[in-house]
Amino acid sequence: MSRAALAFSLMAALLALVGVMQSWSLALAILNLCLISAVMSLGVNIQWGYAGLFNAGVMGFAALGGLAAVLVSSAPVAGAWQAGGARLLVAAGIFAATIAAALALRRRMPAGGARFAAVAAALFIGCVIARYFYAPATAAIEALNPAKHGNLGGLGLPVLFAWAAGGAFAAGAAWLVGKVALGLRSDYLAIATLGIAEIIVAVLKNEDWLARGVKNVTGLSRPVPYEVNLQQADWFVRRVESFNASELAALPSAERAAALQQLVIDYSSLFVKLCYAGLFAAVLAALLALSATALNSPWGRMMRAIRDNEISAGAMGKNITARHLQVFILGSAVIGIGGAMLTTLDGQFTPGTYHPLRFTFLIWVMVIVGGSGSNLGAVLGGFLVWFVWVEAEPAGLWLIDNLTAPFGENALRAHLMDNAQHMRLFLMGLVLLLVMRFSPGGILPETAGGGRAKKAGGKAGESPAAAGTKTKMPPPDSAARA
Repeated sequence: MSRAALAFSLMAALLALVGVMQSWSLALAILNLCLISAVMSLGVNIQWGYAGLFNAGVMGFAALGGLAAVLVSSAPVAGAWQAGGARLLVAAGIFAATIAAALALRRRMPAGGARFAAVAAALFIGCVIARYFYAPATAAIEALNPAKHGNLGGLGLPVLFAWAAGGAFAAGAAWLVGKVALGLRSDYLAIATLGIAEIIVAVLKNEDWLARGVKNVTGLSRPVPYEVNLQQADWFVRRVESFNASELAALPSAERAAALQQLVIDYSSLFVKLCYAGLFAAVLAALLALSATALNSPWGRMMRAIRDNEISAGAMGKNITARHLQVFILGSAVIGIGGAMLTTLDGQFTPGTYHPLRFTFLIWVMVIVGGSGSNLGAVLGGFLVWFVWVEAEPAGLWLIDNLTAPFGENALRAHLMDNAQHMRLFLMGLVLLLVMRFSPGGILPETAGGGRAKKAGGKAGESPAAAGTKTKMPPPDSAARA
């Protein structure tokens, strides 16, 4: 805990340094994204750190969380359901009945070519009939004021409900994915989840009737006040004026009103970011408390036993596949909540921005750097990696500018300045290599329940093989008596 306190204190100092050296608005913006990244990192840690499931489709579950924010919080589009909603529901019912019929045929018919042909025929006929209703329905919806809408819209509910819906959307998709892919070996599971994530994003980009595709959904509702409303609120203006009374009193009366107006604008932005930070921190604290309780419970000890040795756990009567499905759903639900929170912060849903580098690779780096299997490590990794990712570009520009300034303006200096933004990729690799070299278990390695290394007799972060070399062997006569 002292190591964790030191690490988080240093992280807070780095954020404070950004506030002093750059701006507090930027520091709070980084903090909010760090909190969301920590939530997603916690979801991946539940899957990998608890059960050893390698999910390379984090991007897809985060995108489903963003979709939930659109379908729950955005206002319904007038006339969309009249244009094609009924036919769309008929198509969905036919498709569901087709899947149910195919599953029934698969259960009741004996294995062989006849069963394969019957299932394939049922799927083909059902999809053809469903498309007969689906195609004209989506075309009618997308033709309805496409410059502004062209989609069904949402339920118009408060956006906080969308965060829970984002977890439910991701959990439902994880159940479908798990039923298909969790029986595969770990490397095949990674390939399958990556492919399914790409399919999810491709559907969101191309099905305009759902969330406008690449035309994006903007103007989503917010759980916090708008800056312009705060700037017009008397109570907020009075608070800003009283907080800066001494500074305003020193100005001439002609300049005082303009200075107060600028202060109100600046403080309104800070206030909104602080409100977001409070909401995100509350969600992260709740998820962290639930994760820690689960990890330290008999369920958590069972999951770690399955992770460390599936054969032994299976011999003890544990249903490995069912437990893997369970933890896969839980981790994906947490990722979906993070995706909904990110879309709420942005105020828009942009499917084209979901890339594996941002929503899969970086999240995995957060888990590895922070400490696989450690909840606090996953949170710390979310903060540290996102901070480095954001601040690497301005730091790289500052470093290259100062290093090349003595040589004057030349082609080499211009080339280095133009490519300074790529320093973030170099720094990401450097951070990962340093952590893997000097702390293979992460900055805050797993310690709950003894951890892998302690079970082998060594220290935390020490490999079982190294620990075994330090174990004192009993005398031969005592071994014979045993």
